Formats: sequence, C-alpha cells, structure tokens
Amino acid sequence: MGTSTRWKGPNGDQWSSAGRRLARWREDSRNADQRLEEIAADHLSALHETLRADRSAFGLYDTACAAGDRLAGALGSLAAEGAESEDALVARLVSEVGGDGGTLADAAVRRGMASAVRDVRSRHPELDDVMGGGAGGGFTWDILCDLYQVFFADMVGEFLRSVVAEHVKLAVPVLIAADPEGRIADWVAEKVVDLVPNPCEESAEATDLAQGVDTAQSVVDALQDPSAALPKIAELLVPRAVGKVLGLITEEITGERELRRDRF
Repeated sequence: MGTSTRWKGPNGDQWSSAGRRLARWREDSRNADQRLEEIAADHLSALHETLRADRSAFGLYDTACAAGDRLAGALGSLAAEGAESEDALVARLVSEVGGDGGTLADAAVRRGMASAVRDVRSRHPELDDVMGGGAGGGFTWDILCDLYQVFFADMVGEFLRSVVAEHVKLAVPVLIAADPEGRIADWVAEKVVDLVPNPCEESAEATDLAQGVDTAQSVVDALQDPSAALPKIAELLVPRAVGKVLGLITEEITGERELRRDRF
C-alpha cells in the first residue's frame, strides 16, 4: 500500500452487497443489532468466498501463516519470562509477530495481536498479578493457548474492520459515530475463535493417544512437557488455524465433534 493511494476496499458482488446493506443500516432502526450481525456475517462470508477463489487474495493467508509461526516461536519464552506489563507485552508481540510490513494484512496482524492481548487479559484477571510482579515468573500455558486462539480470530476481525471502515467513509459517513466497524470486528472475532485449534487441547489428545498405543516412553514424556511440546504443536497447527478462520477448511455441521481430527 503506497502512502499516496487510498485503499478502496475489496471488489466483487458479495462485497458490494455487504456494503449496500451497511449503507442502509441505522443504529436507531428496529432490530438494529440483529441487522448489524447479519451485515458482519455478510462481510465474513465475502472474505471466505474471495479466499476460496484465490488463496493469495490480499496476501492474507501467507501473512497470517507467517505471523502464526512467529507467535508459536514466542510462546516458550513467554512461558519462561512473562512480561512486566500489558503495554510491554503488546509492544513485544506486535514487534515480534507483526513484523514491519506495510500491507493491509500486515496491519491487521499487528492490530489483531494487540487486541488479543487485551482480550486474553480480560479473560484471565490473574495476568495482572503476573505482570505486576506479584506472582513472578512466566505465563501459564492455558493463558498462552488462549492467546494463540484469540490472535487468529482477532486478526480476521481487524482485517474486516478496515474493510468496513472504508465502506463507512465512502458511503455512509453519518455512521462513523455509531462505530459499526468496531462492533462488526468484535462479532467476527467471537464467531470464529472457536474454530481455532487450541494447542493445549491438542497436546492433551496427542498424549492420550500416545499412552494408549505402544509408543516410546520418550515420546510420551516429551508430550507431557509443555515447554518442549506446546510451541512445536502450536507451529504445526498454524495452517489449520489460518485455514479455518479464513474459510479454507470447512466442516459440515452435525452437532457432534468431528469424527476425524487432523493429526500431526
């Protein structure tokens, strides 16, 4: 993205339809919240369909995979060292995970990482004790696995926030005060977060599998050592995590857990 060219947002019938629905939306209208959720779903669907047609669209897939790999690499040190404050953690992860690229996808990764730290802190109030120096040491793995999941979801939400913000500026400037882009980003992140595989859960399942078959004890011991196993598991899960939040990996809804789980 050059500094002299304003990004107009993605093109195509689905994107245009979602933009028109947003242009007609009014915060004080009947069922406004429900309609905004439907508009959010329209934007998420448009993103998924675009990427299914062309995985390279927006550079989002490759950028998200690279960022996920970097996040997986940072988990081990966070388990050992933690961070002194939320601001310090955000600054570190935005730098290490987000990189310095100038595309919209790069910006979505950086904003998604910052949002993920804030979201995980709200889920885990015990983080305040760790970062405040009261408990000392690093972050527990349940916190880090949540951070991993939330990051991918918030990254998608932040990408669509930028899309919606352009629709607002170009078509419906009166809606800026209503912050539809922020509310849509939050809805999207909440919608897709459960699609992201959790490294802690995957590690537990892999350990159970290893213990249930004739597996070398060294393999079982490695899986039971989070500091050794979880960063690698998180890295191996990145393509599945990105594929699911970007709509490239889909499953039929049966009301039951999927019968076949990807193994690594």
